[in-house]
Amino acid sequence: QVQLVESGGGLVQPGGSLRLSCAAAGFTFSSYAMSWVRQAPGKGLEWVSDINSRGGSTYYADSVKGRFTISRDNAKNTLYLQMNSLKPEDTALYYCARGPMEEYDYWGQGTQVTVSS
Repeated sequence: QVQLVESGGGLVQPGGSLRLSCAAAGFTFSSYAMSWVRQAPGKGLEWVSDINSRGGSTYYADSVKGRFTISRDNAKNTLYLQMNSLKPEDTALYYCARGPMEEYDYWGQGTQVTVSS
């Protein structure tokens, strides 16, 4: 059974940083590209970033490019999202998903990120 469990969200001031983690289980993590997707209050889903199965290729939405870094540790079956220079518009529920952009088949339950002073 595929399981994706996000953690690391919280309340942070503008300009601050957070590191999200996604623990994967129930499938061969190293064989799949993975994504981070977010949903802000009252808005639709927004793809944030994805990474190929080996971690050698990464992609970012223009809204986060230069501020967020996606990475993975295949030995630990864990996906990460380092978020720096956070802005209020980054406030959202962040999900990790199995698969590359718009090809997700499983999702986690999400972790809330709130950027506010």
